[in-house]
Amino acid sequence: MLNFERGMQRWSIRNCDANGMRAATAQATDLRRLGSSNLRVPSLCLGTMLFGESTEYNTACHLMNKCLERGVNFFDTAEMYPVPQASETQGASEKMLGDWLKSKDRSKIIISTKVSGPSGQMTWIRGGPMKVDAKNIASAIEGSLMRLGTDYIDLYQIHWPDRYVPMFGDVDYRTTYAYSEAVPLEVQLEALGRAVREGKILHVGLSNETAWGLMKCLHAAKQQVSDQPSFLLPRVASLQNAYNLLCRTFDAHLAECCHLEGVSLLAYSPLAMGLLTGKYNVPGAAGADARLIKYKGRYAEAESRYGMRPNVLSALKAYSDLAAEAGISPTEMALRFVLSHPLIASVVIGATSMDQLKEQLAAAEAGPLGEDLLMKIDEVHSMLPNPAP
Repeated sequence: MLNFERGMQRWSIRNCDANGMRAATAQATDLRRLGSSNLRVPSLCLGTMLFGESTEYNTACHLMNKCLERGVNFFDTAEMYPVPQASETQGASEKMLGDWLKSKDRSKIIISTKVSGPSGQMTWIRGGPMKVDAKNIASAIEGSLMRLGTDYIDLYQIHWPDRYVPMFGDVDYRTTYAYSEAVPLEVQLEALGRAVREGKILHVGLSNETAWGLMKCLHAAKQQVSDQPSFLLPRVASLQNAYNLLCRTFDAHLAECCHLEGVSLLAYSPLAMGLLTGKYNVPGAAGADARLIKYKGRYAEAESRYGMRPNVLSALKAYSDLAAEAGISPTEMALRFVLSHPLIASVVIGATSMDQLKEQLAAAEAGPLGEDLLMKIDEVHSMLPNPAP
């Protein structure tokens, strides 16, 4: 049974519900059901979006091997990675993951990847891509399979919608920005369903999606394929959206949809691109290798969402103070907070060094935060809500 305290905006759990959502006492590497699918994933997933940019191959292999050693066999990537995106490196993250995979038992590894949404900037990916239509989806799947060196993908996601939605730091929907040329979600699901029937992908997910888009896809899943009435459109198993101490927008509308419809959240950016580690608390204090400094001017999506605005700095100090009071690191508190959410199947973490990875693995394995600390976190959130949406 799930309870939601409206005033404190905090989830609490007594036990698992009928959709297989996990209990709050689970450890970091327990297996959790992905939505209403038959896929069970560990509660941590290693993101690879820096593989091929700041993370070279040998380091990436060490990180992935350490994950396997600790029971984390879930790896997330995308056709556009690494970031900051560039024509010279596009696809390198998938390729490095695929090269590492050659020496592993593929059946014991869970891989998720994504087709890029419309973008007029990444002209090296199918000319933009301008649309996420059936042709682009099929082409993207083939490219990912080739780079990954596998004949199937466990979870395939649409990286961001093929329509206007406010995202990456923008929260207000503006009707004047909407356009009518967006590819219908039903068309996208038909293309994904075709790949499922061909055995190229096993499960379907969305990313950076809204409540409207998620519900539209779930409703469409009850429809028959237009040219093959014996088949239904595939059902979305998961939603990969940002969730962290600085961004809890998921709880406003999407949480209800996911809970009642049996869809799991794959929470990305649990440390808010490093902000919640504490290294950015004082302007200018982070080292030159810190991502928001190293890639300044090259990664607009990150800077628009995680810029050092006054409310961000205030929230960072407040959360760091809470962590210090609790006797734990800001990183541990931030990650354990995200892992305590009942609708999260897995948290997508990132690391560029073994020390960073070990810290996150240890933090996750420490279990859920206590109720007193969660209440104090909610008090900060009520005063400084979602400074980095």
